[in-house]
Amino acid sequence: MTLQKPSIPKGTRDFLPSEMVKRTYIFDSIRKVFKKYGYLPIETPAMENLDTLLGKYGDEGDKLLFKILNSGDFLKNLNKDKLRDSNKVTSRIAEKGLRYDLTVPFARFVVQNRNDITLPFKRYQMQTVWRADKPQRGRYREFFQCDADVIGSDSLLNEVELIQIIDEVFTALGINVTIKLNNRKILAGIVERLGEEENFNKITGIIDKLDKIGIDNVDKELQSIGLNESKTKELKGFVSANILEKESDSKIKYLHEWLTGSQTGKKGIEEMRELLNFLEFIDIKNTVEIDLALARGLNYYTGTITEVKADNVKIGSICGGGRYDDLTGIFGLPGISGVGISFGADRIYDVMEQLKQFPENVVYSTQLLFVNFGIKEAGYCLKLVQKLREKGIPAEVYPDTAKMKKQMSYANSRGIPYVALAGENEMKVGKVTLKNMNTGDQSLISFEELLEIIAHENPDRN
Repeated sequence: MTLQKPSIPKGTRDFLPSEMVKRTYIFDSIRKVFKKYGYLPIETPAMENLDTLLGKYGDEGDKLLFKILNSGDFLKNLNKDKLRDSNKVTSRIAEKGLRYDLTVPFARFVVQNRNDITLPFKRYQMQTVWRADKPQRGRYREFFQCDADVIGSDSLLNEVELIQIIDEVFTALGINVTIKLNNRKILAGIVERLGEEENFNKITGIIDKLDKIGIDNVDKELQSIGLNESKTKELKGFVSANILEKESDSKIKYLHEWLTGSQTGKKGIEEMRELLNFLEFIDIKNTVEIDLALARGLNYYTGTITEVKADNVKIGSICGGGRYDDLTGIFGLPGISGVGISFGADRIYDVMEQLKQFPENVVYSTQLLFVNFGIKEAGYCLKLVQKLREKGIPAEVYPDTAKMKKQMSYANSRGIPYVALAGENEMKVGKVTLKNMNTGDQSLISFEELLEIIAHENPDRN
């Protein structure tokens, strides 16, 4: 038998227990806020019918879809002449694909289950998505998204609530962020002014890359899609003004002057002003700013769009979302507006690691280890462990009667903060010797004292 070197696909990862407890901390923190705002959990399949996914994310998004080959002889009955047309081949050999995001499957879910939900419907969903992207720092092919959406209401109060959720989640995680806002109607007005409506997706996609490629390269890319010098100069002036103007009021005033002839653009400005007015009534701890270069490349966005970046770490967007007015219409239920946000758990993890924001006790999977001195002693410890677990304190007995050094090394390698020793002497007096693995201090105490110490160290465990 030939030995096979173990490996996993590029852009995917195994997670060690030390990583998983931190990831769980992020998920639990986000879920706690979602629930506080009245969002309900759902799940959808990892794979969807390919026609559900295609055409919803733009040309670039379609290229990044992972397609699943049909089972059996998928090339049977395929006309050889069609092999030259990759689109025709794909439609014949692959009918399913891994989900690219959670929003399009959610729209499909709403239409299929419309008789079992009440509109407006508020849902959260925390599941894996897949993109055939080039793996790099902060960008993976398989990653988790944590989404919250409201569908069945076009009120801007929903956007306000989602901004509150963003603010509360990142405050809880200890990450200072900037919440950037724009409106796709404003972008439509800009493109309308240039008379380039048919190039809307291309132009906004290029503008959206401003942070990555710089203004000069934005200018070059605009020229490469056929915009003449006059139009690229006008757009470059617009983007430059966005960079120079810092205050939201100044940007709104600038937009009024720039989009005088566009009704669509004016509608976007009105929505932006209404949203900013609502935000003045509440306390937002993080920075909120208008970014007129923000485009969010997904085709289904129609109104407010948002993107969140960590202030002290260069890693790209760690949360984003927007308004979509008719995504359900594709599936036969028109006129249902929705808005949502998505937290990128993997990037948030990387940010928190770099900033050292994880609480120290989050890595403890076991709070207290009982040393195993033998059968009688282990029986004595099992009773105590059961009582601790009933109090919500993770505890365990070392399974083997091994040398003390080995058992202590096990506790150290697991990051277990306390070790309890219960030998013949401790059993006679009904107590245990508790050792603090961080300080090295140890003392003979009763079970009640043991419980008080552990509970005091970790009040959230109870």
